[in-house]
Amino acid sequence: QVQLVESGGGSVQAGGSLRLSCAVSGFTYSRYCMGWFRRTPGKEREGVATIDSDGSTSYADSVKGRFTISQDNAKSTLYLQMNNLKPEDTGMYYCAAEDSVYGRTWYGGCRFGFWGQGTQVTVSS
Repeated sequence: QVQLVESGGGSVQAGGSLRLSCAVSGFTYSRYCMGWFRRTPGKEREGVATIDSDGSTSYADSVKGRFTISQDNAKSTLYLQMNNLKPEDTGMYYCAAEDSVYGRTWYGGCRFGFWGQGTQVTVSS
């Protein structure tokens, strides 16, 4: 089965940095889109960043210039480097993988359908 396990969340002050990791198993992730989503207080789940099979990336306007999505294929791990964090970045962050057959969430040109359990990010002012 496909398994996505996030780690790296925590509490930081505004302006700080965190790197989130997503360990992937049961899935040839380099052949499909991968992404990060978040659910922040008072908002619906929103896309944060995606990376497709050829390495092309996309970002939500709110995080451009601050966040970077990347992959380490040898370690089967997806990353989200978050710099200059702001209080409005606070929320639960989820790793996602493309399911071209049953996926129901469209973002960044990809059809996402596999999800991790999430990791909490809290940014204080």
